[in-house]
Amino acid sequence: MNYYSDDKQRIRLIVGLRDLADYLEHNPRVPAPPRADVLVFPAEASDAEMFAEIDAIAEMIGPTASDADSPHGHYSAVRNFGPVQYRAVAIPHSAREKEGGE
Repeated sequence: MNYYSDDKQRIRLIVGLRDLADYLEHNPRVPAPPRADVLVFPAEASDAEMFAEIDAIAEMIGPTASDADSPHGHYSAVRNFGPVQYRAVAIPHSAREKEGGE
């Protein structure tokens, strides 16, 4: 399964994010979270292929991809926009097996 949007979905996401921001700005009584996360996942493939996809995304967004901040070896590239985080994540097969068995 690939969680990337097509062109129409991408436009709808961008419009929705802007609409949400405008709504929260104009309705200060509506609770808002202190932060938000936007996650993308590569298509199901071998670990090496998924990690290569995350490396390619890392080149586009700036940081180096790593599994250093993950106790389960999730390989990710992260870019923060204030309290909003864009994270591309590949979950290795070994981590899926561990998480599924817990």
